[in-house]
Amino acid sequence: MRVKVWGARGSVPAPGPKMNRYGGNTSCVQLALSSGEDLILDAGTGIRTLGLALATAPKVNILLTHLHLDHIQGLMFFPPCFRSDVEITIWGPASPEASLEDRVARYISAPLSPVEVRELPCSVSFRDTPPSEWQIGSATIRTEAVNHRGPTLGFRITEGDQTVCYIPDHEPALGTTLADLEPEWISGHDLARDADLLIHDCQYTDQEYPDHIGWGHSRINDTLTFANRVDARRLLLFHHDPLHADDFLDDLHATARRRWGELGGDPALIEMGMEGGEVEVSPAPAAPVSASV
Repeated sequence: MRVKVWGARGSVPAPGPKMNRYGGNTSCVQLALSSGEDLILDAGTGIRTLGLALATAPKVNILLTHLHLDHIQGLMFFPPCFRSDVEITIWGPASPEASLEDRVARYISAPLSPVEVRELPCSVSFRDTPPSEWQIGSATIRTEAVNHRGPTLGFRITEGDQTVCYIPDHEPALGTTLADLEPEWISGHDLARDADLLIHDCQYTDQEYPDHIGWGHSRINDTLTFANRVDARRLLLFHHDPLHADDFLDDLHATARRRWGELGGDPALIEMGMEGGEVEVSPAPAAPVSASV
């Protein structure tokens, strides 16, 4: 599998000269499968540019973690939505309040949008994520609810012996200390366990977090502790705060690598979500086989 980041910001787009390297678009990640299919994780403003690269794709699968605006804002500007020859399937969290289509239509409707969902030329369907695993192309998808404001999912995508876990909005340490919890009490633990690549929320520094407890996002210490507890092989820090400019994020990255080394990990395996960045996902190396004597 190959991962490409089209938007790594959280909360609101943050364009500007001080944001050029990490980018200002909100959450959108493309996962290219070896079978040729693509999965799109979230539909923040980064999906607009991605859509230009999918000019001839006959089918599109979009997996929404939740329906906060920074994760769906790009849908109205996604070029395949305006092609009559494309089938778009949008997967997302169920809610007793209303169907997924009705909830998304609150955004793609007047007065927020010049068109309605029903007016889109494409063939679009909305599906609640199944409570168990399901297949899209050559990938097996599994999802779980995670700690965030409102119905929110994390996704685990497995193809062959490669696994990517995507949890962009997550506050697993809400009201507690992750290092002291049993695994069954840690939000998202089973979903992320032994992932070859974990893409995870890291919106706040440890100093910023006390003013944002309960907002649904992680500080750097909790992101690293979570990755350590689930034995993730590689970690991509994601959902950057809109106030964090490039130089600030460089310092955050250096801090994360240093702390990961203190936890016994390889600092080179801590990476930053960066618009346009690509990651080739590789499985864990097989354990050496001891020769019999």
